[in-house]
Amino acid sequence: MVSDNMTERLIVGLDLPNIANAEKAVRDLDGVASFYKIGYRLAFAGGLELARDLVADGKSVFLDMKLLDIDNTVAQGVESVVNMGVTMLTLHAYPKAMRAAVAAARGSDLCLLGVTVLTSMDEQDLVEAGYEYDPHTLVLRRAEQALAAGMGGIVCAAAEAAAVRKIVGPELAVVTPGIRPAGAAHGDQKRVMTPADALRAGASHLVVARPIVAAPDRRAAAQAILAEMQAI
Repeated sequence: MVSDNMTERLIVGLDLPNIANAEKAVRDLDGVASFYKIGYRLAFAGGLELARDLVADGKSVFLDMKLLDIDNTVAQGVESVVNMGVTMLTLHAYPKAMRAAVAAARGSDLCLLGVTVLTSMDEQDLVEAGYEYDPHTLVLRRAEQALAAGMGGIVCAAAEAAAVRKIVGPELAVVTPGIRPAGAAHGDQKRVMTPADALRAGASHLVVARPIVAAPDRRAAAQAILAEMQAI
């Protein structure tokens, strides 16, 4: 899953309120970006059809749905996503759900990603949620379980990428959100890293949303991030 082409490793998060805004972002980034993330906000506003359109246009799509349900429902959902032709799909890294998803996706090109610990969460958040592990320990445990389940990769904060890479080896995707260019505001992310540092740590793909889609000049913002990535 690791490419030398930085354009293929930069995933632009279309965290926008409607299809018109998302389509404009894609037009603004034409020739600069080729990989897009669609999450809940846009998915519930028509983003699943946009995902199909992007795939038909030769773009790569990361469908960030964070699936978690009974095994049969997860498997059926994955089968439907396989038919969409997207590149990546997330689910929460619970072992039973991951095993069901892997079985459903077998034989397809869909890369299944296990979400470890959200980058907006810190140790106190995990305590409130009833976990006995700190974020780093839980991320590594989830990485081991994702590898054992046969997943295509995992999602983790860039701060954990180096330790995760040691667990999953060189082939699995390590996708890191919470990427902020040098000097950028962190927003609601609590565990962040710059693009170059994330790649050095072992990330295969970087997810960048607000620093690009909320920038006055989206194209220039994406080009600046690609330049930081090329600097490794």
